[in-house]
Amino acid sequence: MRWMSVLKLSVVAAVGVATFTLVSSPLVTGQARTSTIPRVNGKPDMNGIWQTINTANWDIQAHGAKPALAMRPGPVVPIPAKEVIAFGAVGSIPSGLGVVEGDELPYKPEALKKKQENQENWLTRDPEIKCFLPGVPRATYQPFPFQIFQSHSAFFIAYEFAGAVRNIYLKDPGPPQIDSWMGISHGVWEGDTFVVRTAGFNDQSWFDRAGNHHSDQLKVTERFTMTDADHINYSATIDDPATFTKPWTMSMPLYRRVERNAQLGQFKCVEFVTELMYGHLRKEPVK
Repeated sequence: MRWMSVLKLSVVAAVGVATFTLVSSPLVTGQARTSTIPRVNGKPDMNGIWQTINTANWDIQAHGAKPALAMRPGPVVPIPAKEVIAFGAVGSIPSGLGVVEGDELPYKPEALKKKQENQENWLTRDPEIKCFLPGVPRATYQPFPFQIFQSHSAFFIAYEFAGAVRNIYLKDPGPPQIDSWMGISHGVWEGDTFVVRTAGFNDQSWFDRAGNHHSDQLKVTERFTMTDADHINYSATIDDPATFTKPWTMSMPLYRRVERNAQLGQFKCVEFVTELMYGHLRKEPVK
């Protein structure tokens, strides 16, 4: 269909921009560590490489350490020969305090049922496993760094995972013309806080590996507030009336990567999932 073609072109264009950004951008060397907030054109200067330190990508709510699959001794993956590969402690879920304010997700009954089904079947359903774009806000707290490029006329974020990118428009671009994994973002400064409102999502991304999900009615409001040169207070308010009974918020600190040679790597995971997604089409299975 025509909209599918447009979506494919948009994805190809975004990947191209991401590749150019990652390859052509210089090392972020010797990022200053000072208590004062750096500024550019009078606004807090967020240029640099950032990363979270939490377990939200596994589960945005509080959780204990456990196997990746419930009721089993450790993470296992079925293979065609009706055997399983056991990973033991590798890949199991680490404990975490959660990032959801109040630690409650106000799901509607049917949406909660879907979340529970997702959690039970996350190895086959989680779009991260298949290298789809992570969506917002999950791109922020995946265990990968991301880089902010900021000037008086632009605000751009490049993520290491899957070459995901976001061009955050500083002038309202109008309503989204098509649904997508990363949506369309519009940012404004409210004092020293950069507020980003994003809409136009598809309904396929998740918030974490625990199966927390949303609909295509999702709207996300993010707030980036620098507290010093190396830390940003980040929050994301989720508004999705088709899935939740009321808006809710997650929050966490972002930490500047201060290594002298800090830079984004390339995690182009498409090649890692080819066999997973299309291996069943082989005439002869891989041995």
